[in-house]
Amino acid sequence: MGWLWAIIVGFVLGIIAKAVIPGKQHSPLWLTTICGMLGAIVGNAVARALGVAATRGIDWSRHIFQIVAAIIIVAAVDALYMATLGKRKAQRTSA
Repeated sequence: MGWLWAIIVGFVLGIIAKAVIPGKQHSPLWLTTICGMLGAIVGNAVARALGVAATRGIDWSRHIFQIVAAIIIVAAVDALYMATLGKRKAQRTSA
């Protein structure tokens, strides 16, 4: 059940990150979900390092760290994805 929640949270964080980043992102949904999962992991690690991982009620600070990490990861991975995809298209047209 833990993996199912990780996928759901990763999906939601990835979609939120894509909505916040200006412009169009070209990465596929599965890659966005993986980036969201990584954002959740990194955000939890940062929250734990700063001592705000477990608070009473809703952990707003932890969720903010997760969203910020997901935004950074989605933006970086999308840039890498487009750079790789662009190189493939250029190789196809020149060959």
